[in-house]
Amino acid sequence: MSVLGGVLAAAGNVAHRVRGGEFADLTPWPRELVDEGRARYLYRYDSVDSGAPVLLVPPLGVPDTPFDLRRGCSMVEHLAPQRPTYLLDYGPMGFAERDLGLEHWVDEVLPAAVAAVRERTGQAPHLVGWCFGGILSVLAAARLGVDAIASLTVVASPFDFTKLPLLMPFRPIVEATSGHAFTPVYRAFGTIPAPLVRAAFQVSALDRHLTKPIAVATHLHDRDYLAQIEAVEHFTANMAAYPGRTVGQIYHKFYRANALAKGSIEVGGTLIDLAAAKQPTLLIAGRSDTIAPRRAVAHLAEVLPDAEVEFVTATGGHLGVLTGRAARTEVWPLIDRHISA
Repeated sequence: MSVLGGVLAAAGNVAHRVRGGEFADLTPWPRELVDEGRARYLYRYDSVDSGAPVLLVPPLGVPDTPFDLRRGCSMVEHLAPQRPTYLLDYGPMGFAERDLGLEHWVDEVLPAAVAAVRERTGQAPHLVGWCFGGILSVLAAARLGVDAIASLTVVASPFDFTKLPLLMPFRPIVEATSGHAFTPVYRAFGTIPAPLVRAAFQVSALDRHLTKPIAVATHLHDRDYLAQIEAVEHFTANMAAYPGRTVGQIYHKFYRANALAKGSIEVGGTLIDLAAAKQPTLLIAGRSDTIAPRRAVAHLAEVLPDAEVEFVTATGGHLGVLTGRAARTEVWPLIDRHISA
């Protein structure tokens, strides 16, 4: 684009915003609810009936949009014309869900969703999990075995919590209080409220948050860039709460004991050996991810000795590696190839 063309495009975009216009098309891909239970909603997107089914597994605490961020930058929009596409959602979390722990997601929610997809399609689904959804997917795969789940794609999921720089400043406090510094918080609220989840997500990308006005000013000519910024802001504004029991288990088992990195974790009274997850696994880390840096993500390969694991890095931060503009050409084709192998 010429300099003059860029100036004219920027002026047009500013005028569009002043008139109250939006850049991002946030129209969700059509879907229907096909199965539900407590904190479990399984949706089938409007997709083809043939091909290997895929089950998208988001983390807790986020809206159900990370896989369907906006038109033109939606993994669902990419997958639906190729294969049956399902999404697992958890619904709103409140004080009533404070008793839900890891065992609820690993022993009930994921197995029920996997079984429902298999019943409808006649095939074991390929799981694509992002962030905590990737951790849940691996734990479920270890629990259910190779016949229940065809493959794993794990995106931006940390498996060694000693390699998370954002958490390192809190270690002295944790050690000084024998690990009880943060326990009263989640016990008092019953959940980690949505505003705190949203604030944590923003703090994790504080550098980009502070420099966003400059970035926007230098990209005023790029409507696709502005649409992505708008869509991410909408995503962040709609964070959900985390159930207190799950938060406590993540804190004590993942952070304090670093159990995932050691390869086994007790869930609901049963010890899960991660090495039992023997499905072909695609492991993806964002090169600028400050929440789940590549070293923390890559550690999963060390605790899956019997699985064929491919580890790759790609452009983007924690959300961007999954559904950023570069993901359309870098990450989604890798997932296509992995599922089709």
